[in-house]
Amino acid sequence: MRQAGRYMAEYRKIRETRTLIEICKTPEIATEVTLQPLKFGFDAAILFADILLPLEPMGASFEFAKGEGPVIHEPVVSRAQIDRLRVIDPEESLPYVLSTIKLLKRELEVPLIGFAGAPFTLASYLIEGGKSANFAKTKRLMFGAPDAWAALMTTLSEVVRRYLRAQVAAGADAIQVFDSWVGDLAPADYAEFVHPYVHRILADVQTTGVPVIHFGVGTSTLLESMRDAGGTVIGVDFCTPLDEAWKRIGYDRGVQGNMDPCALLATRDVAIRHAQRALDAAGNRPGHIFNLGHGITPETPVDNVKAVVEHVHQASAR
Repeated sequence: MRQAGRYMAEYRKIRETRTLIEICKTPEIATEVTLQPLKFGFDAAILFADILLPLEPMGASFEFAKGEGPVIHEPVVSRAQIDRLRVIDPEESLPYVLSTIKLLKRELEVPLIGFAGAPFTLASYLIEGGKSANFAKTKRLMFGAPDAWAALMTTLSEVVRRYLRAQVAAGADAIQVFDSWVGDLAPADYAEFVHPYVHRILADVQTTGVPVIHFGVGTSTLLESMRDAGGTVIGVDFCTPLDEAWKRIGYDRGVQGNMDPCALLATRDVAIRHAQRALDAAGNRPGHIFNLGHGITPETPVDNVKAVVEHVHQASAR
């Protein structure tokens, strides 16, 4: 989860002279950053990109403000703005991402995971203007203007579908869909306002034959709903016991997770104990991708990352 990035000195050195967007838009540097963490022995590489990249060519410009995260310049407040959003061709509008994938495939000896943000999460950034504590603006539109919401989600889901298919065509070996903020919805609202759009994306991308990981945060009440929406692998955050989650999801699906990333901030022994807890919960059943239950934090000691990777390899060796 967010392998390449803020916790590595090599990455921070690059960020001294480049913005995140500049890195994403420079395939050679994005390739370098993607490759940096592999020295720790990860079993796959995660494409260095950002879930908001499709928004700019769609007509919704944004920036990453220091200390604030993403800021949408003109948040969506009207149906007219929604109607102006463009369904983009990823080959034309996001060529730098696809070039990065092609460069990586020449160098990698492990699989490459591509990704995109899910429609609800992208919609929440567009409407809220950035991060949100309660998604009040998003829900006001969703509940109060369902036709406008449907138009927005239809546009976003088509963009995400095309984008993911383009990543697979460029060489991505697996795909992850991040619905980072969907855990703020009740199951009935997920079923009405999110499921149809995510299902369309996942069902289509699965026809490419690559594994598709469906991930969200705070989704303990949505696991069955997310399973039904699609994905060959369901991501499990760190708040739901993995064995309980897998039983609810069904053993015909793989699962990903679910170590608390903050355990990496403690001692090496604590980090390894938390990693083993996830492995024990998986019970040696095939189909578990060990991972964190959300993104790694900037303060994480790199030695703890390396220790956990080594422990997982040793403990789960077949």
